[in-house]
Formats: sequence, C-alpha cells, structure tokens
Amino acid sequence: MKFALFSLMMNIPNAINGETLTTHQKFENVLKQAVLAEELGFDAYGVGERHGAPFISSSPPVVLTAIAARTSRIRLITTVTVLSVLDPVRVAEDYATLDHLSGGRIELIIGKGNDPRHYPLFGITEEEQWESLAERYALLKRLWNEENVTWQGRFRSPLDSVTTQPRPYQQAIPVWHGSASSTLSTELAAKYGEPIFSSNTFHPQAKYKALIDHYRERLAHYGHDPQHAIVGSGFGSLYLANTTEEAIQRYRPYYDAFHATAASQHNNSPFKDLEDNVKNGPVLIGSPDQVIEKILNYHQAYGHQVVSISVDGLTEAEQREQMERFATEVVPVLRREIPSSVWERSPVALRV
Repeated sequence: MKFALFSLMMNIPNAINGETLTTHQKFENVLKQAVLAEELGFDAYGVGERHGAPFISSSPPVVLTAIAARTSRIRLITTVTVLSVLDPVRVAEDYATLDHLSGGRIELIIGKGNDPRHYPLFGITEEEQWESLAERYALLKRLWNEENVTWQGRFRSPLDSVTTQPRPYQQAIPVWHGSASSTLSTELAAKYGEPIFSSNTFHPQAKYKALIDHYRERLAHYGHDPQHAIVGSGFGSLYLANTTEEAIQRYRPYYDAFHATAASQHNNSPFKDLEDNVKNGPVLIGSPDQVIEKILNYHQAYGHQVVSISVDGLTEAEQREQMERFATEVVPVLRREIPSSVWERSPVALRV
C-alpha cells in the first residue's frame, strides 16, 4: 500500500489554544508538512482546491510548485483539481510547467468539487457541473496529447490549431478521477480506463463501495480489465494515541470545531458524533492497531492501493507527532500486508 498526506488548507482557530495562523504562516505550515512527509517516507503530498474562506487553497499549482522546490522524491497530487470550472488551456499550461519544475512528479485528481460557491465565480451553474467536467477533461487530454488542436464546445471559446506550451515533461501526466457522490464521476473514469480516488470522508463505507463497484462494472463495459483497476481512498482525519479512548478525548475538540463549519455541514454527514464516526465511519482515530484494522477492513471492501490522510487543524507539534507515529507504527504493517503497484509505474491508463 502507498500513502499520501494532503491538505485542504483550511485556516480556522486552533480548537485547543485558540491560535489563528496568518495566511503566510498557514502556507509555511503546509510546506513544512510536505517536507516532513518526504522525510518520513510518505509516497505523495496533495493540495486540495477551494475558492472561499476558511480555505486558502485557491491555487494548488502555485503551492505544489513551492513544494516541488523543497522536495526531490515525493509525488505531488491535487486533491482535487476542480476542472468543472477551470479553463483547460490554463490547466494544461500550469500543470505542464509544474511537471517540468518537479521533474515529472505531478499527478492530477480531477473532479467537480463539493463547494457550490465556486460555480458563480467561474460562470457555470451547479446543474451544468457534470457536462462541464466531461467536456473540459476531453479537451485537456487533447491539449496534452496532441499538437495543433482545433476544437469547439459549449463551455469556452473555440480553438484553432492550438499547441499549448510547454509540453508535459512526463510522456503523459497521470490523471485520477475524484469519486465522492455520483456515478457520473466513476462513469467518466471508466470510459477513459483511468484510476479513481474515493473521497471516503463523510459517509459510511457502503456509499463509497457502491461507487467503486460501479467503476469496476463500467470498466468492463468499456473494454478495460477490472482486474487492473487502480483505486485510492481518502480517510480524512488522523489521530493516534495509545488507546482509542485517549485518541477520542484528545481529538474531540478538533472534530467539534471542524464539524461546526459551514463547509462540513454542507456534506450532511450522517454520523451523530465522534464516537459514531469512529465506530461506523472512516476517521482514523484510535490506537495504531485499531487504525490498521480499520484500513484493512476498508481494503476488503474497496481493494484500494493508496491511502490519503490529513493532519490539518492540529498544532504543528501534534502534526509532527501524528505523522511520525503513522509512518513508524501503521505504514510498515500495511506496506507488508497490501502490495501496491502505484507509483512504481505511472497510473495513466489500464491495460485492455
């Protein structure tokens, strides 16, 4: 199994000491996280995309470029790129540039996003999001794979014999499809034979398993071998302690603070409290052994090869503590238990 650390760069007062980082301090915190993640042997670091407070992650390619300059090995991923509202020409140029500056370490997770505030900012309606995503992604693929592209569509002006610059450093920049709420995302991934990354954050396992199962079924429909399906899974928050009781006690203020935000409430999580989420949901709150057991349980359902976690919201000292404990007490066991071919070769497309 492979492991990614990610940040949505939500900057709210610390739930324990009330400290609020300045915007500059939060950016520096994310850079430190990424450097430490590489030092601890994580395989990837991800930056999400949001367009409104309390998030400051409106420009993932800029942040990931800064991380690329401070690291040398770790993969750089977007969690997610909200392609449903972005200009594919700009995306093609920005991430091809980052591909060169990182030495070919960039991968995109694309999606429509889960914050409806970005639609009016970029001139589409929420009802258009899926059609917009599919059209923009088809164009992005052409811009990276072809020269002299002539194109006409609904959501941007036509192109006449356009070759974007620079061309990607990698033969093909790997693209994953974010999966959170709709079979339309898994359908798009299956059509192209490309990997999916399950959000697996706000709801019980069964909801996300149904989407992953749909993805595998539709792979076969499009002529791809489901045996070669590549799946990643988020788990959201991490907090390890010697016992689950201690972990719950220490993490509860952070959980309550996050779930009081409008961003969290938008997702309509069915869990009534932290204990319910620990028992029936995806959060990784508990002893190392119990966290390992939960990830193995989810792997039986999903068959995923990549796990992503976040330590956002904690103090910097706690972030380091949690990352170090996860890297030394959880990761080695799961690497032995679950083989993963991801990032040994680029997950660009499945073999037929």
